[in-house]
Amino acid sequence: MTEGQARLRLHGIGKEFGPVRALTGVDLDVPAGEVTALVGDNGAGKSVLIKCIAGIHQPDSGWIEWEGRRVHLRSPRDASALGIETVHQDLALCDNLDIVQNMFLGRERTRFLMLQEDDMEKSANATLSSLAVTSVRSIRQPVASLSGGQRQAVAIAKAVLWNSKLVIMDEPTAALGVAQTEMVLKLVKRLASQGLAVLIVSHNMNDVFAVADRIAVLHLGRMVAVRPAGELDTQLVVELMTTGKSSREAPQ
Repeated sequence: MTEGQARLRLHGIGKEFGPVRALTGVDLDVPAGEVTALVGDNGAGKSVLIKCIAGIHQPDSGWIEWEGRRVHLRSPRDASALGIETVHQDLALCDNLDIVQNMFLGRERTRFLMLQEDDMEKSANATLSSLAVTSVRSIRQPVASLSGGQRQAVAIAKAVLWNSKLVIMDEPTAALGVAQTEMVLKLVKRLASQGLAVLIVSHNMNDVFAVADRIAVLHLGRMVAVRPAGELDTQLVVELMTTGKSSREAPQ
């Protein structure tokens, strides 16, 4: 699949929770080799949409295409099997385990019922190196000892380790300092440069414009714009997020 082709394609996705309509007729293409930012106000439907892609929720209407074919994602395991990995906001890391143990948690490599520690260490090291994560002192240090930025890097590396083709990140820079945010944003760009499709959810417009190739705007469960980042600016995105329409078409 070449850069710019839609790896994931959503067609008319709708989702309801009782009387609440969370998503209505959402269309979105997520291309390989690019960062797509998904933005919207609180309650716009961002979390519901990424959970539909991750197999946590099943859409009530519409369908999902993956690499040109229609798929049914009935569970996160289905999504993982295709190469869709999600880095949730809580990171889902275990503080009492080290980096290698976290990266292989639930998918440990064994041979004759014995853990393949060396093999797992090599793979973890190779993945961190390929992402240029150099700030970690040792891959055997407990996750509890890592900074916020390092924890995020480990969570991203864990997602990439499994031959992922699409990485979804929910608020990856929330609660990080300036230097740590910069490190994580570089990591996001590096994923796209390696040919992965990246979907990032963020409230931080500075971060969005620092990494996004395209920006998708949700308003009250509807997709109101999907545009190249160069055709937008912060004021315009905020206007689309809060009102669902804009008074102008492009940055001044």
